[in-house]
Amino acid sequence: MGCNRDCGLIAGAVIGAVLAVFGGILMPVGDMIIQKTIKKEAVLEEGTIAFKNWVKTGTEVYRQFWIFDVQNPEEVAINSSVIKVKQRGPYTYRVRYLAKENITQDPETHTVSFLQPNGAIFEPSLSVGTENDTFTVLNLAVAAVPHLYSNTFIQGVLNTLIKKSKSSMFQKRTLKELLWGYPDPFLNLVPYPIPTTVGVFYPYNNTSDGVYKVFNGKDDIISKPRGCVDAASFPPFIEKTRVLQFFSSDICRSIYAVFGAEINLKGIPVYRFILPSTAFASPRENPDNHCFCTEKVVSKNCTVFGVLDISKCKEGKPVYISLPHFLHGSPELSELIEGLSPNEEEHSTYLDVEPITGFTLRFAKRLQVNLLVKPAKKIEALKNLKQNYIVPILWLNETGTIGDEKAEMFRNQVTGKINLLGLVEIILLSVGVGMFIVFMISYCACRSKRVN
Repeated sequence: MGCNRDCGLIAGAVIGAVLAVFGGILMPVGDMIIQKTIKKEAVLEEGTIAFKNWVKTGTEVYRQFWIFDVQNPEEVAINSSVIKVKQRGPYTYRVRYLAKENITQDPETHTVSFLQPNGAIFEPSLSVGTENDTFTVLNLAVAAVPHLYSNTFIQGVLNTLIKKSKSSMFQKRTLKELLWGYPDPFLNLVPYPIPTTVGVFYPYNNTSDGVYKVFNGKDDIISKPRGCVDAASFPPFIEKTRVLQFFSSDICRSIYAVFGAEINLKGIPVYRFILPSTAFASPRENPDNHCFCTEKVVSKNCTVFGVLDISKCKEGKPVYISLPHFLHGSPELSELIEGLSPNEEEHSTYLDVEPITGFTLRFAKRLQVNLLVKPAKKIEALKNLKQNYIVPILWLNETGTIGDEKAEMFRNQVTGKINLLGLVEIILLSVGVGMFIVFMISYCACRSKRVN
């Protein structure tokens, strides 16, 4: 009887030990299975989950616009006063609904090239007005003249055409004209061939970004950024310490985001990465930005921060990009603009990234488009200005969130299986260790009684 009891206790302990060992073995094996599956499905090639979502996003993406309506145009033009603005919006368009085109894989370099078609569809139900709403805004063509033509003789000739077209420093334009383009009356009078259509995003519809070439992750999915052009996806197995690098055509440069917080998005754990204030800092604060300071006067010898001069990729037009309402910008940027209220929650940019796959499941890209206008004695519309102005034209909020159906599919196919495997590992290990300890204690107690 005692021998049978001892054998039973020992057998129980052995079973517990086996379960514990099996649970311990299952952990690294399970992790290897997960990593192998994720690495396979994260490659940008035909047949993978990443490729399907990369070619055409299954998420509805919207771009909201707020226009800065100038309240005192004559006062500014005559007296060089502080510009009073009132933001109006949102006016919402659906964007990024077109699939990537001319997708070409290069097996030798493990890269894929493509074009990203542009298109925008107005969404009246998500807007405060119509595309025919009018605004008083800076005259884009007139403001650009001193930058494009520094020769005073040419400025004098162009001034004649500006006056003849009855153009001034400010103008009234509809939302549709301001965003997507309008024939400018002043440029129409220029006697030599130049583009005469002007708009903040002209041309846009029926155009494409690219050609882009990115790594597809076939040879190295971890260390080589995979398809990081629109921040739709990043290498899998993201750590909180990682800096996410991606290219943005809106600002003509690479930008980065850093970890901010852990978020639960529709039952999916994600990491929120935010655009830090250092991204637009002056070179003195962030030496990595030294190459983005391209002139010394407006930037006050590269000490002004919070704005980015992108005129080099806008054919010389004096376009400056910032965060909305000059968030994280130098105080002097808003000294000449009345009506701005920077707010971290409303105006910051963020990405919610699922860390195992590296897929971006929600994002908010927020930017402000500004135009530099400066005094020009030969141009009557600008001759009374006493200082340079960086004038906000509009700010935008481009957002996208994984839909409920896709979120459920993601939970079932990715996070659900990973959580289940992890739970099985923990249960086996815990039960095994528990059984081993209990049976060994019982065995020792039984042996102690028999000795006594």
